[in-house]
This record gives sequence, structure tokens and C-alpha cells, in this order.
Amino acid sequence: MQQLCRLAALALGLCAAPLSALSASVTVIPLGSHDGEFCRYDRALIFEDPDGTRILYDAGRTVRGPDDPRLGRIDAVLLSHVHGDHLGDVHQPEANAGTCAEPDFSVKITPVSNTVAIAAAKKAKLVVGGEMPAFFAPKLKAAGGDPKQVQPLRFGAMTKIGGVEIASVPAVHSNGLDPKFIEHEHAQALAASGLTAYVGPPGGYVLRFSNGLVAYLSGDTGITAEQDLVVRRHYRAQLAVLNIGGTFTTGPAEAAYVINELVKPASVIASHANEEATRNGKLLPGTKTAAFKQAVRVPVHVPLSGKPMQFDAEGKCVAGC
Repeated sequence: MQQLCRLAALALGLCAAPLSALSASVTVIPLGSHDGEFCRYDRALIFEDPDGTRILYDAGRTVRGPDDPRLGRIDAVLLSHVHGDHLGDVHQPEANAGTCAEPDFSVKITPVSNTVAIAAAKKAKLVVGGEMPAFFAPKLKAAGGDPKQVQPLRFGAMTKIGGVEIASVPAVHSNGLDPKFIEHEHAQALAASGLTAYVGPPGGYVLRFSNGLVAYLSGDTGITAEQDLVVRRHYRAQLAVLNIGGTFTTGPAEAAYVINELVKPASVIASHANEEATRNGKLLPGTKTAAFKQAVRVPVHVPLSGKPMQFDAEGKCVAGC
């Protein structure tokens, strides 16, 4: 029977990947501010490939520094853009500090940033686009890391970390670096003028895992044609992580259009809702997250902090959703 299976795999052109990897699932672990909830500033997710590669996406404010026990080993840190709620200007002093609607982010971590501190401590690759690599290399060094950990990745390019291929895709947003992440007189001059520093355009990512799953991580974005032309037609993403909060990004109706008409994945994980979306792990009626779930034609998965979800190669949640 094993011999027949191997022959079938060869006939299908699948001999490059172990049979176990083809059937294995990708694990997605939300790292929010409050256990078992989807809260106002929750952005961070860990993606674990079937081969064990672990990728942290947009650490932001809800990962409690590099010593957060939820992190474990991290092979790469992806940063979509440098706004404080993604780069990480502050974080909680302990689990569940504050409320889901207003978390306690009393630990200041500027000018270093939560992202840099985690990448340095974990000796992980830091994947960024635009002009961000030149900014982050000395930051990594100052935090005790190696500037070579910074991995430039601009639109159209792809890199590979462990068993995961990572591509950069456009996002339509802003990407101004707050002066509090900059040292001395440069920060003072920018702040006095009400300006931020330019570090190139924001972005999103497409991840192709060793089991064949392709996932789109939107970063912060509005509706953009590349969600159809690049994310769906070229990369054929079957799982999406999409911002839904409105004002700063697509709101529930716009995000639903992106999923239903442009990306057309098999399922979607809601992100960046900017609200207390759940209570006792249950979705609250009248929230933006509830409106998005009602408007979307594929399964919408709410990222409850600390609750792993598993996805197969077709983007279907097979456990934890």
C-alpha cells in the first residue's frame, strides 16, 4: 500500500514534498490582549508551518515583549508597516491587563519598538519592505541583534524561511514613522513640525506553506486592484487575514467586498476590528465584526487570543474554529 501511495504521488508530481506534509495543517495562533477574546488592538498572529517554521505577523501592542511565554521559538517576524499599533510602541505589563475595550498598555518600549526587541531576542529574521530595511538594521544592532537579520522584501519579490515562501504585495495605507521611534534632535524636529519620517510604502504578504496552503495577510489597506490581480489570480490565496475596522482601513462592508468579489478565498480571519468584538469568547451583536461576518459569503473566523486554529491546503479550518 505504501509503495502504491508513493507511485501515485510521483505520478501527480508531488514527490518534492513528504506525504505527511501534504496532509498536515497550518496552525494560526492569535496573540491578543485578553485570553479567549478578540479585542480592540488585537493584530498579532503566529503562523506555524507543518515543518515547524514559526512566523510572527505584526506583533503590535498585544505581544508582551520577547519574554511573552506565548511566543516560543520564532523564525521570522513580518511587519506590514510602522504605525505604533503594528510596530509596537507600548505593551501590556501582564496578561489581561485593562479591559478588552481599553487594554492597559503601560509598558513603554520606544524608541526600540516591540517588533525589534522580539526579533533581536529570538534571533529571528525581520521581514520588511520599502525603505524600512535601512532603518531597522541599526535598530536591531542596538538591541543586541545582528543587522543581517533584516530581510528586505519589496513588491514582486519572494523569499523563503524554513518551509514557508513569503511574497510582498501592495497595501493602500500610510506608513509614517512616529518621531517617538527616532533618536534625539531628529525626533524633536519632526515632532515640532507635526511630521513623521518616510520609510517607504506599507505592504501586505502572501505566505505559501509546505502543505500547499496560500494565505493573504492584508496589513492595513483599503480596496486595491491587486487583491484581484495579484492575490487571487497570481497567488491563488485560499485563506485571508483582513482588516475590517473602518476609518483607517476597509470597514466591514468594504472588507466584505474584498473577500466576496476580489480575493475570493475559502475562508477569512477577521483582523484590526478596533473594538471589543467578543465577550466570554462569543461574538457581540452590533459589532463591526458581526456585520462583516454577516456580509461575507465564506466562513469568517474570529481570532480568539490563545486559541489555535488549523487550516488545510484548501483554506478550510479543520480544528479550533
